[in-house]
This record gives sequence, structure tokens and C-alpha cells, in this order.
Amino acid sequence: MTRVHNFNAGPAALPLPALERAQRELLDYDSTGMSIMEHSHRGKAFEAVHDEAISLVRQLLDVPDDYHVLFLQGGASHQFAMVPLNLLPPGKSADYILTGGWSEKAYQEAGRVGTVRIAASTEVDKRYTRIPRQEELQLDPSAAYLHMTTNNTLFGTQWHWLPDTGNVPLVADMSSDFLWRRIDVRRFGLIYAGAQKNIGPSGVTVVLARKDLIDGGRKDVPVIFRYATHAASNSLYNTPPTFAIYLVRNVLAYTVETGGLDEMERRNRHKAGLLYGAIDERPDFFLAPVENESRSFMNVVFRLPTEELEKRFVTEAAREGMVGLAGHRSTGGIRVSIYNAIEVTSVERLVEFMKAFVARA
Repeated sequence: MTRVHNFNAGPAALPLPALERAQRELLDYDSTGMSIMEHSHRGKAFEAVHDEAISLVRQLLDVPDDYHVLFLQGGASHQFAMVPLNLLPPGKSADYILTGGWSEKAYQEAGRVGTVRIAASTEVDKRYTRIPRQEELQLDPSAAYLHMTTNNTLFGTQWHWLPDTGNVPLVADMSSDFLWRRIDVRRFGLIYAGAQKNIGPSGVTVVLARKDLIDGGRKDVPVIFRYATHAASNSLYNTPPTFAIYLVRNVLAYTVETGGLDEMERRNRHKAGLLYGAIDERPDFFLAPVENESRSFMNVVFRLPTEELEKRFVTEAAREGMVGLAGHRSTGGIRVSIYNAIEVTSVERLVEFMKAFVARA
């Protein structure tokens, strides 16, 4: 079997050792005579996997004891509603920073729950090419929370600093750059991240939430939509996506074994440097729309001189084993997703292809 260079934006590549571990354990997990998928979510075998995954998240990010680590279902889109359902009480307003399509969706969904306002937007002509500056943020000091999207998969921008929110809790959608490097969890009231881009398969979402924020959440919403419900039951209020959590455990364990988040950041910066270096070397051919200081280390976007060349680029790359390079349907162009699991060798191969493509175009 020959594995391709997988640059898909999500579901995305997983580390090969994590997949091989799953392959070895698939039919007979830990000599129990059955797959982890067949185990009860309340049995000792899965409980050990579940608790290990939570412990690894805490270890990698040095999560303080006054924060919950939750595994929830529904993806980030579910969190677009769950955040305001829990944290936006009647009579209060929440602030949202718009930096891309997913932040727009989060803002729109919150508006169906309560009062929200745009604290800043960097949209120009239906495109987002940069992250706002602190002085551009029009923050409400009495807001219930401020919501941001740390990395924008559609437009290839990423926050490289955190806004000063005063006493307002900062809520962050980190779905596409969670665990790409160390962060100070205490800067946030709540973090959520769909696993399928950087830490596992689709089907599970990681939530880090300050305990006092959750304890003070609304009680007038259905029980299953309350963070407090899932926190009280260690994310086992209802049947969790057991195999997805098992694979997240595998990925987290592999991350620790290979040097943790310091090593992961080093690799990610190296990969991005290779790719942006190839783009900047030929600005007449590779048209990079994102301002340099806002460039994403996870999703690199660029255009070619014509749409015809872009289609050729994607088709010819696929023939050479590089897949997932077409831009999002709403933006077009080329998008290269270089999440944690992408090896440096894959980026090096793509850079070689880019240079050869320019030569023959």
C-alpha cells in the first residue's frame, strides 16, 4: 500500500503510528477478546482509555485544576449554539470578532439565542486577509464573553497574539490549530476544538472550560445542552463516540512520545517556512492574499494567475500523490493544510512540485 500526501482541511491526516496502533488493537483490545468499539462506555476498558485521553490533554497543555476537560459530540458547529446557551443570559450581550466564515457562523448562531454584537471584522469585499489589531477591537466591558476563532481554515489567517479582554471571559474556537503549540489556558474562559483537523477523527470535540464559568451557566436550557451536565458525569452523561476518543488518545500519546508541543511547534514552523518560502520566491506566480503577520501555520492559501492553472495544479498534484489541495468551494484557489500530522517530507515534496509546475506552466 502506498499512502498519499494528505493535505485535506478536515477530516485530515492522522499520524501513521496512531493509526498503526489502532490497526494492531482493532480486533482484540488489550487482550479483552473484542474491539474497543464493542466495549461498554461504562466498562473498565474504555474508562481507562477515556481517562488517559483527558490526562494527556492536561499534561500537554498544563491545564489547571480549575478547568474541566470535556469530550463532547456535534463538532464545533454544535458549540456555536452551546456556548451562548450556557454563557449568554437574558439581559446580557456577547461580543464576536469576525475573521472568517466559521466566525460568521458562530456569530449568526449566537444571535438566535440572545443579543450579540460585532466587536471587530476584517472582511473586505467578502474576503478576510488579516487579523485585527487590538486598537480596532470595540469591546463591551460588560459583555458576557468575547468569542474569537484562532485559525481560519477558509482564508488562511491565524491569531498570533491574544486580545486584552479585561474581565470579560475569552471564548475561543481552536478547531483548526488546537495543540499546534503551547498556549496559556488561563487566558481563556472556554476553548473548544473539533478533533478532525489536528488531534483525531471526526465525531468528538474537546472543550476546556473554567469551572466557575460553567457552574454559573444558565439552568433554563435542556439538560443535555448544559456544560455542567457533561462535567458532572466526566463526559459520560450519554454514550460518547468511543472509537473517536480512543483515536484521540492514540494521537495525544504519540504527541507526547515525539517531544510534546515544543517539538510540535518547531516542526509546524519549519513546514510553514518551507511552504511560504516557495510562495514568496515567485510572487509573480503564487499570489498570496494574506498579510504576512496574519499568515496561518495550519492552512496556507494562495492563488495562481488563472483558474485554469489552478485546476491543472490540483489535478497534476493528485497524479503525483498529493491530495486535498483545492481551496474551499466558497473561496477557490489553492489551500494546503499542514496540520500536526503532516510530515516535513510531504511539504518538501509539495515544494518540489510547485517549482516544477512553475517551470512548465
